[in-house]
Amino acid sequence: MKLVVFLAAVAMLSGCASGRSRNGTGLIYTEVSDSVVATSNVGSSKMAQSCATNILALVSTGDMSIETAKKMGNITKVASVDYTQRSILGVYNMTCVVVRGE
Repeated sequence: MKLVVFLAAVAMLSGCASGRSRNGTGLIYTEVSDSVVATSNVGSSKMAQSCATNILALVSTGDMSIETAKKMGNITKVASVDYTQRSILGVYNMTCVVVRGE
């Protein structure tokens, strides 16, 4: 039992259950947004996001692909792709791809 608690503590403190941002990951809480790409398509009247979650690096689910976000928002011409990331204590992590376009 002590080994399980120790390994869980090491996992949380090493950040393996949390995603990585260019800004870094906060030990207690992280909430960041970042740009991935922008195109020459200037219109961005539509916005959609697709997300994936990770819990303790044990369970990871979701589809945060650009294609999924495009389908969810009925977007055919992509103007920009960004991402957002939220992490709480390195235990729960959610990353979303945000697509804007027409």
